[in-house]
Amino acid sequence: MRKNYFVKLIKYMKNVYNIEHGINKLTDGRVNPKYKTSQVVFPLLLGFMLRIQSLNELKFMLQENEFKNIFSNRTIQPSIDTIRDTVNVIEMNGLKSMLQHTVKRAITNKVFELLY
Repeated sequence: MRKNYFVKLIKYMKNVYNIEHGINKLTDGRVNPKYKTSQVVFPLLLGFMLRIQSLNELKFMLQENEFKNIFSNRTIQPSIDTIRDTVNVIEMNGLKSMLQHTVKRAITNKVFELLY
């Protein structure tokens, strides 16, 4: 397998699907948050892409700095409790629109074949 395959996949997602812009537009109901919603959702998205079974497994991956090639050294990662609390109060309309945009782009790029 090629080296840095996962980093290339993240760059592809950012360039083609504009995932970073969609994540930056997400909002939640937290009051005076320490971390932006995008800082909390991005590690969760990575966990989803890697098919991580639980938040505890994601917690250990974040603690062991397994995403060091993706996040800069200056970026402080939120705790798993912060991720869990944010997911509970995140606004679903933003997630829905981001998902719709991603699926439309995938159809345009012929990743999926539409069957009518």
